[in-house]
Amino acid sequence: MKLSTISCLFVLFTLLSLLAFSTETSAQQLPINADVRSASPSGPKSSGGGIKEEIPDKYKERYQSWKSEFLASETGLAQWQKYEQNAEFTLTITITKDDHNGAGSGKYKWDDSGRLIAATITLGNRIDEGYPNPIYYPVMNSLAQCTLSYAVSGNILAAAKIAHEFGHVNRMAETSGATYKLQAQLMPTYNKILLSNGRNTNDPRLIEIARQMGGTPVEIWEDREYWGEVNAMLYLRDRITKESEQRALFTKIIRTVELYAKSYVDRFDQVGQ
Repeated sequence: MKLSTISCLFVLFTLLSLLAFSTETSAQQLPINADVRSASPSGPKSSGGGIKEEIPDKYKERYQSWKSEFLASETGLAQWQKYEQNAEFTLTITITKDDHNGAGSGKYKWDDSGRLIAATITLGNRIDEGYPNPIYYPVMNSLAQCTLSYAVSGNILAAAKIAHEFGHVNRMAETSGATYKLQAQLMPTYNKILLSNGRNTNDPRLIEIARQMGGTPVEIWEDREYWGEVNAMLYLRDRITKESEQRALFTKIIRTVELYAKSYVDRFDQVGQ
């Protein structure tokens, strides 16, 4: 497991441990500028860049409900305003019926200097339903059958999925265009060799390709997904503030991480020794 993925799991596990029994406000934990707090999330403030919402009319009402829930958190509002006010970056948000309960991010574009200047978040038309699997989505999966005074589903589930995708964009903004393009170019080659050599990951050819990419295809994918989960967790921290409910939810998340991803955290500890 490459250090990037292990580090991400360690960050997730550490944050969960710190936040599980905390009832402090998000304002104390996630500094937000005063102008961000008071700004109205109504659209780009300049002719270039900002957030471009391409939502079919039939989905606009439900989308607005999901968006409002996401922006009700300080994490969501801060990140929305960061992209909305950035005239040099365009974030497009759209909805499709192709993946009803899922969401994704892509169509990344970098300028000649390697700086990310555009990305697209695509939401399924029913992201307020369906919980993803616990292996790579321990935070969102922990919302399923959670015992709270209100149902953790609907808009909260949808907003958590939106937060997850914002986490992807945040992470990709720290990735150079050259690295992303190299990974996209070499991943098919890696997978082709893996399928033809009996799935021998110790093949010198695969080791060299992984070195160039910064990890195997699975490790790179895991890294991206876990950073998305970190962002979903921060959103939930903001929205579920009642002590007993926060305790119940984050205890469940910690257990899910320990059950499905604890080995990654243990490996990080070994690397750090």
